[in-house]
Amino acid sequence: MTNSAAAIATNSPAINTRRTSISEQPSVLTDIYQDDVNLAVWQHTSSDTLINSVKALINKMPHLKTVITVTPEDAYTQISEHLTDLEAKDELCQHISTLVDMFCTLFDLKRAGLRLTLLDRPMCPKFHVDKVPCRLVTTFYGTATEWLPHETLDRSKLGAGCQGLPDESSGLMRAQSDIQKLTPGDVALLKGEGWFGNENAGLVHRSPALSPNEHRLLLTLDFVD
Repeated sequence: MTNSAAAIATNSPAINTRRTSISEQPSVLTDIYQDDVNLAVWQHTSSDTLINSVKALINKMPHLKTVITVTPEDAYTQISEHLTDLEAKDELCQHISTLVDMFCTLFDLKRAGLRLTLLDRPMCPKFHVDKVPCRLVTTFYGTATEWLPHETLDRSKLGAGCQGLPDESSGLMRAQSDIQKLTPGDVALLKGEGWFGNENAGLVHRSPALSPNEHRLLLTLDFVD
């Protein structure tokens, strides 16, 4: 882990409130370094070319599950090699490699763990927090990630605390209307509980429910030791 990444785990003071920072500008992602921000969202608008590439991927590679470690220098090549069945893949590969570069630059990382998966069911159907410093999440296609504002939830109802009850009836949230949703194309940084000073304040989120025959193309980037 680099010095900047290590600093995330050692130098942030604990605070009691958390907020979300959202903008159409990619620079909003730097707001994740603000102590009271546990979600930073770049409202990225996908081009028609990118959307068409994603749709072609869904048709040609319905069982896609790519898990690799990439660097900013080799991300494009590695991704391209894993999408061999896709002809019009240049813009998708370029966009993903750009996100890898942004993620590694922001946190001073030499490499990142990349997961690109086509889902037909929720991967994490219950609200939870990640035990990581920070994770980048973007949904290229389908319903995007759901999350709860910090001030609206009872964290004691997470995990075993729900006593087997559904999220909507466990007492985790005050009302179902508290559930917030990202939009396909959004590039989000989710601050986890591995970020020092963010203990008991990691972003609470879950995978969305999918309708029959609905698909979701999800990209995540993680720290790699």
